[in-house]
Amino acid sequence: MTKILFVITAADHWTLADGTKHPAGFWAEEAIGPYQVFKEAGYEIAAATPGGVPPTADALSLTPDFNGGPEGAERMKTALRAATELAHPMRIEDAEIDDYDAVFYPGGWGPMEDLPDNAESGKLLIERLASGKLLALVCHGPAALLATVDADGKSPFAGYRLTGLSNAEEIQNGLADRAKWLLQDRLVELGVDYREGEPYQPHVEVDRTLFTGQNPASAVPLAHEIVKALG
Repeated sequence: MTKILFVITAADHWTLADGTKHPAGFWAEEAIGPYQVFKEAGYEIAAATPGGVPPTADALSLTPDFNGGPEGAERMKTALRAATELAHPMRIEDAEIDDYDAVFYPGGWGPMEDLPDNAESGKLLIERLASGKLLALVCHGPAALLATVDADGKSPFAGYRLTGLSNAEEIQNGLADRAKWLLQDRLVELGVDYREGEPYQPHVEVDRTLFTGQNPASAVPLAHEIVKALG
């Protein structure tokens, strides 16, 4: 059976430049949408987080405003409760990544807090890229790539074409001027070939075995690309 490993932030906040802890977590749409696509494809799903801490869904991502109204919000909450694998993660370092056909990092502001400097996640990403097996990240999820920089300031992801939440989108979110740094800027500094689509429109990039999506609207299209690639 095809197996997918979700690597999810364990953070429940994002620390802004002034020290304010903005409530955060993973963005529900970016985890649950792909989760449902993979389950419909018959895949087995497991999850890992820093420290094996049960992940927190950003409360904002469960509101009617971000789910097309009250009914959509209830559907998202119901789907989240049903995604039991995501609620019982292992520690990242305990994941046997060779057992998985794809590794998937959902976004949300939480990954900006605990994944850019997470050594276990960085090691997993480096090993996964070297393995030639599929790796996917969406929205703020590519913040985890910052943990792949070595002592010489080099990352094996340098030169790869990818996407992630754009500066324009973070500005629209209203937090860009309060952030310590912006994801697009740091990815460019990493040496990747960053590609940007229209704000909040689906945009997916595929470069060899690296699959990335720009924003929440890209999560389900990204999952469908993964299913096609896995055959």
